[in-house]
Amino acid sequence: MNKILGFLRAQGRKYWAWAIRLFVLWLIVGAVYPVSHRAPLQPPQIVQTRHQQVCVHTDLKDEVDEWKIQRSLQLVREMGATTIVEFFPWAYAESNEDQYRWYQFDRITRHAQNQGIRVIARLGLVPDWARPAETTLNYLPEESFDDFVQFAVDFATRYEGIVDDIIIWNEPNLGFEWGYQEVLPERYVRLLQAVYQPLHDANPNMNVLAGALAPTLEPVGSPHGMNDLIYLEGLYQAGAADYFDTLAVHAYGLEQPQSAEPDEESLNFRRIELVREVMQRYDDEETPIIVTESGWNDNPRWTLAVRPSQRIANTIDAFHWADEHQNWIENLCIWVLRYPRDTGRYPDNWTLITPNFQLKPIYYAIQNYALGQESEGTLWLPPPAS
Repeated sequence: MNKILGFLRAQGRKYWAWAIRLFVLWLIVGAVYPVSHRAPLQPPQIVQTRHQQVCVHTDLKDEVDEWKIQRSLQLVREMGATTIVEFFPWAYAESNEDQYRWYQFDRITRHAQNQGIRVIARLGLVPDWARPAETTLNYLPEESFDDFVQFAVDFATRYEGIVDDIIIWNEPNLGFEWGYQEVLPERYVRLLQAVYQPLHDANPNMNVLAGALAPTLEPVGSPHGMNDLIYLEGLYQAGAADYFDTLAVHAYGLEQPQSAEPDEESLNFRRIELVREVMQRYDDEETPIIVTESGWNDNPRWTLAVRPSQRIANTIDAFHWADEHQNWIENLCIWVLRYPRDTGRYPDNWTLITPNFQLKPIYYAIQNYALGQESEGTLWLPPPAS
């Protein structure tokens, strides 16, 4: 019996030694590869703002830590923006046919709803199984339109009441956004026709946005894209007016000030007015426009950038312009709130917040405007140091 008890004690010490080793290993692994922190919901919030048009494009789809999603959306609310535009890639949700993974989308929409923020969802990117081999993620063959429609309907059904605005595709007047297929307005109209009624059947309150047109001067026949004004004409001629509720437009100022006059041969912020004229020619002036991407870049090495002070002044002038045209401009959305990580190149100078959540002067300027705290001669007022 003593031999048996001794053996059991020896074995017990051995197991405890291994248990301690495993516990220490777990602590080390946890320190090197920390678990993504959950972010408990706060009491429901409401956006306080004097200007409902203020909107910002976020980039949350690739954010690993949930607390960073939450913090980003808190800062959207505190800035006074009522609305965000966020990309929800089809390829992320349905990488395997008929098998959905909504986890990341759920996190984004849950925290946006908690912060009282309206979400405009942009849908795109094609999973491998829905496109030919060796094509890009933007390649959407017409035989996969029905698959895209099914995803859009499932998305709309899942997030009804949280996401009631959906942009169909992105910058369809660019070859890159079709996987370098020929740019054809008729193809995009066929996609709108396929998805429009099913989305409204899935969610009667759905607002279908078309376009998200890229401002470009590319001529007809260019492999790179098509002039946005010519492309929009082509959409109307192909019957698109019956298949969207709002037109999405991208409007970047580049190196020109907000006040620069619209010109068919120039790319500037007020090119939006030329888009509006096309809509009026086709008796579609009752359809509103949402500017889903806009802004100025202040990188000192980019030839199409402006100085930081000019960026701030142009952006605030653009919001004042939107105020004056709010009978047809529903929202003006600035690109971009924040990237999960620096690119090390000029795109970093589109952001309002750094990856480590440092607020830039332009963030404060937009906040002052949204909250009605602008001061004459003062472009931005950061809070006092604590």
